[in-house]
Amino acid sequence: MAFVVDVSLAAAWILPDESSPAADLLLASLNGGPALAPSLFWHEARSIVTMAEKRGRIGKGEALAYLAGLRALPLDTRGDGPDGVILSLALTHGLTSYDAAYLALAITERLPLATLDKKLAAASHAEQVALLGPLATP
Repeated sequence: MAFVVDVSLAAAWILPDESSPAADLLLASLNGGPALAPSLFWHEARSIVTMAEKRGRIGKGEALAYLAGLRALPLDTRGDGPDGVILSLALTHGLTSYDAAYLALAITERLPLATLDKKLAAASHAEQVALLGPLATP
């Protein structure tokens, strides 16, 4: 099943203290094809593993290995996204432009969005974008 994944959910795939059964099911579904993400996904993923190492959530010197684990997954990045749509979504729903880029991609590609971000999930519900994962029900 194709879907858009944001980095909050993808972190649950690689960080041991964030794993969840719902995230594991979505990870297993990647055998059917890649998940989509805007290009900023990799910048956010780098930030997450860097902060995890700094805060002692993963061992010293392990950030690169955790990022490599994420890069080994079938993820397809789709560019920056349309500025007008992203700005409109950010302003309408009080999202960061980063989060709005995930929602814009889901809208543009007509795909569900997998996230653990509550504010992004609420905006997705408002935009009638299907959600995957534990926040799927409003």
